[in-house]
Amino acid sequence: MRKLFCLVFLFISGLAQAQQPEKLNSSEIYSEIEKLNFLGSVLYVAAHPDDENTRLISYFSNELNARTAYLSLTRGDGGQNLIGPQLRELLGVIRTQELLAARKIDGGEQFFSRANDFGYSKTPEETLNIWNEEEVLKDVVRTIRLFKPDVIINRFDANSAGETHGHHTSSAILSSRAFDLAGKPSAYPQLADELGTWQPKKLFFNTSPWFYESQEAFDAADKSRFISFDTGVYFPLKGLSNTEIASLSRSQHQSQGFGSTGTRGTASEYIELLKGKHPENNPDIFHGINTSWSRVKGGKEIGKILNLVQENFDFKDPAASVPQLVKAYQLIQNLEDPHWKELKSEQIKDVIAAAMGLYLEAVAGSPLATPGEKVNLELEAINRSDINTELLSVKLFPEEKTIPVNLSLANNRASVQEIDFVIPENINFTSPYWLNEEGSLGMYRVTQNELIGLPETPRELKVQFTVDVAGVKIPFERNITYKFNDPVTGESYRPFEVVPKVSVTTGTNVMVFANGVPGSITVTVKAMANGISGELNPEEMPGWKISPEKHIFDTLQKGEEITFSFEVQPPSVQDKVVFKPVATVNGNTYSRSVVQLDYPHIPLQTLVLPNKTSLVKLDIQKRGNLVGYIQGAGDVVPQALEQMGYKVELIDPKYISENNLTKFDAVVVGIRAYNTIDELRYRQQALFEYVKQGGNLILQYNTSRGLVTETLAPYKLELSRDRVTNEAAEVTFLAPNHPVLNFPNKITSKDFEGWVQERGLYFPDKWGKEFTPILAMNDKDEAPTKGSLLVAPYGKGNFIYTGLSFFREFPAGVPGAFRLFANMLSLPQHEPSVSGLQQDNQK
Repeated sequence: MRKLFCLVFLFISGLAQAQQPEKLNSSEIYSEIEKLNFLGSVLYVAAHPDDENTRLISYFSNELNARTAYLSLTRGDGGQNLIGPQLRELLGVIRTQELLAARKIDGGEQFFSRANDFGYSKTPEETLNIWNEEEVLKDVVRTIRLFKPDVIINRFDANSAGETHGHHTSSAILSSRAFDLAGKPSAYPQLADELGTWQPKKLFFNTSPWFYESQEAFDAADKSRFISFDTGVYFPLKGLSNTEIASLSRSQHQSQGFGSTGTRGTASEYIELLKGKHPENNPDIFHGINTSWSRVKGGKEIGKILNLVQENFDFKDPAASVPQLVKAYQLIQNLEDPHWKELKSEQIKDVIAAAMGLYLEAVAGSPLATPGEKVNLELEAINRSDINTELLSVKLFPEEKTIPVNLSLANNRASVQEIDFVIPENINFTSPYWLNEEGSLGMYRVTQNELIGLPETPRELKVQFTVDVAGVKIPFERNITYKFNDPVTGESYRPFEVVPKVSVTTGTNVMVFANGVPGSITVTVKAMANGISGELNPEEMPGWKISPEKHIFDTLQKGEEITFSFEVQPPSVQDKVVFKPVATVNGNTYSRSVVQLDYPHIPLQTLVLPNKTSLVKLDIQKRGNLVGYIQGAGDVVPQALEQMGYKVELIDPKYISENNLTKFDAVVVGIRAYNTIDELRYRQQALFEYVKQGGNLILQYNTSRGLVTETLAPYKLELSRDRVTNEAAEVTFLAPNHPVLNFPNKITSKDFEGWVQERGLYFPDKWGKEFTPILAMNDKDEAPTKGSLLVAPYGKGNFIYTGLSFFREFPAGVPGAFRLFANMLSLPQHEPSVSGLQQDNQK
């Protein structure tokens, strides 16, 4: 199984709860009635997951009852991952689900554009050049026309170029432009025909002292266009303050380490009016906007009914409100405005079902199925009220097959029926839609326009229960799910997935061949349906020899897998190719891998991804054999070292001592280890002693904030926020004769070709004279940075600090990254200098 992607984690109660259907209590039902009776909306806009202000989103949703959404232009694919090794697209899937988990807590909705988070950008010019500026702008306009916000709030300042992440500034620039364009039929006319136009009333910037040089500067700023309000309100029905809810929401961003402690008491927020009209010092952002039902033609009578429902709501008997809610539902069906009709119909149906305890569920007999497969489906319907209720029929989608039922649902009498249905042959896989096609560095490619902006792939397989409630037919749609009993957590849910009949997975993402030595690569064929027979063939790779030509597999049953081995002989010259094995079954070819991401704070994610492995023939030499690795925030460097021919042992920081390090030829510390592993503050002297006795110690990048110790090195070493984001930036050799550039591999400028995403990040900017800076590099129009790779002798060994992004280059199979790292591991011992001994004695 592929170590990088297919990690499996234990289910815990948080996961089971996260995927269960909503079962609202009386206070939650009442809150939904309040929202049903409010017709105003707010769109918050920023660049990444975790950029959003959850205090404001929760405040607008739970205090003002406004429909509130967050538009994140990217899915955060370019960030780091503190909970596992997944980066790039897989990290984007995790962070997407973290945003959805956050919105489930704070009450907001979630949208995206097709922009790909390609990594840190220093200017909006660079960002918009790498993104397709016009297409991302179109996506923002699409979201505005679809969501129809009355108010838009930008997280960032459009005039902050060079002061923050280029993605941040770009999000504000595009939001401001989209504000002006969304209401014009001439702007994206095809989109206007599809969704209509919409002109928001106001545009704000969510300012704060953070955007000023100091609190004093903020206090002195002109606030004539500012609105301030207290987001620290307390909600008795929830038993939580708004800021506590916001912290719970914020804490869902676990992959970025944004756990947040809840606060209580007043909490001021500020927004600055950029466009539109708003009276000075008025804290009501909806001032001048009709947010009642009277804004909709035919809505006044609906508003009267819902006001009475709200005033007379019985917390001990929510079902008493159902007759009036059903009456309002009927009136909503007569609205001429399609936006409000569709939106409020779904809202009121959820309220009706919750108020009468109407539980409807469609559960598949297995978690996975393939096109053409017959699946058993258990349908449960129960009414827990005295409301006259009858289940008239169920309709299966996408085939729209209707099955008459005509069953009276008496109070608290469960109805459970089983049916079989066949998955359509032409159905789409339930994989993230934005990963179906190969995109570019800056953009995902989405061929189905109706999917653009959605947080995840809509489920085609669903069941519509048509229920007669108090004489009115109401359709309720439910996605098909999978439910099972976990011995520890009990009732647990997973999404029901549609996958290909065969999964093809190579055992590694990158395979390194050093100096012409052949190697063996494994491929696992897994049957996702019964009776799978066929053959496995590798695609031709010019210059590479692979044997055998094919493997045969016969009558594999669902869930059964078989692993084959291919012998690979690399060419004599340095080269890099992509290995693509293809399974052929009944004339159909399968080359994709079914990958699952399982973390306790988000639903299990099942992805159908291209299975591609980089084969890298390296002209590489190495010294030493055994490497100790102290894992940090999560990376695949240990696997890369094994690919290079090293034996790697993982070191538990609790057991670091002078004695148990001596066996290692080198010790490597993982990325952000000094940000995430508190134990390291007590182990520095043991690590320094290891170097002193002749070892090579390599520290990979850490962020400059949140270090567990300031003593990273035996000499002066201070981290900064310096980084080089251009992965093709020119690299200058400051110490061309240093062993790290010459032994055992001669490093040249060619070794810095083909790097991905960035050169590196959080370079030191101050260091002791004992360090030798090896490389200089810079982004456009910036002074060269010299802290990307620093080497210092200490005793007989070498202390090395590097901010170069090896953790990104190794999974991408960048040859030069392997060669340079081999040199770092292979640095020779030396006799300590007199100055070095004096320095050590002074310590």
